[in-house]
Amino acid sequence: MAQEHDKLNKEAAESFDAKIAKRIGELQGVAKALKDWEDTQSSLAELNSLLKDATTDAELRELAVEDLASTSAELNTLSHNLATSLTPKHPFADLPCLMEIRPGVGGGEAALFAADLLRMYRAYCSKKHYRVSVLKYETADGETNGESPLSEAILEIETRGAYGDMRSEAGVHRVQRVPATEKQGRTHTSAVSVLVLPSIPASGSEGQDISEADLNDPTSDYYVSPADVRTDVMRARGAGGQHVNTTDSAIRLTHIPTNTVVSMQDSRSQHQNRAKAWQILRSKLAQSRREAREEEAIKVRNSIGASKMGRGDKVRTYNWGQQRVTDHRSGLSVHNLDDVMDGGDDLEKIMDSVKSWLSDKEIEEMMAEEADSGSNKTK
Repeated sequence: MAQEHDKLNKEAAESFDAKIAKRIGELQGVAKALKDWEDTQSSLAELNSLLKDATTDAELRELAVEDLASTSAELNTLSHNLATSLTPKHPFADLPCLMEIRPGVGGGEAALFAADLLRMYRAYCSKKHYRVSVLKYETADGETNGESPLSEAILEIETRGAYGDMRSEAGVHRVQRVPATEKQGRTHTSAVSVLVLPSIPASGSEGQDISEADLNDPTSDYYVSPADVRTDVMRARGAGGQHVNTTDSAIRLTHIPTNTVVSMQDSRSQHQNRAKAWQILRSKLAQSRREAREEEAIKVRNSIGASKMGRGDKVRTYNWGQQRVTDHRSGLSVHNLDDVMDGGDDLEKIMDSVKSWLSDKEIEEMMAEEADSGSNKTK
């Protein structure tokens, strides 16, 4: 791969080609990681050679001993970086994303925490300068602590690469705190489900990784046959929509083969609700198809477990009494809950730890798959 990178760089110096430039970008990370690793390997070999040489003077030997420890530690880091660079990029990594937030067990307290998580992710996106909008915001009947309980929210993060950044947030987020309605001061545990989906455009557009051909190719993850989708038009009603009205503007799409249902009523326009519903449906089906392939791969690698994170997995606990946030995958805990809920540096620190954990799991799974393949060849 590094040789291919060097060869293409020479070709690009003579004339520009968009495909070559894209391939160079794909190989850049591996080529740099390999060069850094080889340079450090060379430095380590030189230091060991100095220490083995009986003619090396005492002062130089002392410096070599000091450098040996730091260079060895650096080599370990670079070895991990090289392995990570060889891990295939997730096919949706460069896409924008949708975040679906739904309260789970815990009643009104879970609904309030769902709204807290929505604010947390919006604050995080603001800090990262991501383009973000609330695609759907529906509330249930009644009030808790003066607020209408959230029943479902979908946040659209329109910036490219948002899926790669946010996908590790998928799963069940638990909160442990004393609800505002609790008169005896007892701590309750509630849960909120977060689902992260790739944002699939309604049609291919310039600058997108998804082309019109992808959307119209029956073998593509992004393809949805209109013949498989039932459309119901109804009147927006209830406490849900931001613009509930008396016209038939609400849309419900049902993908018949999978029984996947998407409803949208936030806009006054039936056309806008239809477009949003189709976007979400495409995203959900693309995600489920990808997860189905991952499940098949996991069956092969089940000796080390699965790194897939779905909506049913407990991923993080937010403990108000101890001001602690613990991620159950990376094992990292921080004791600055307010900063996390404000989308601050500690939230990013937790997210980075999960990405590192996920990368390690993917490397382990690649090694297990390689070992399994080698074992099958010898049979």
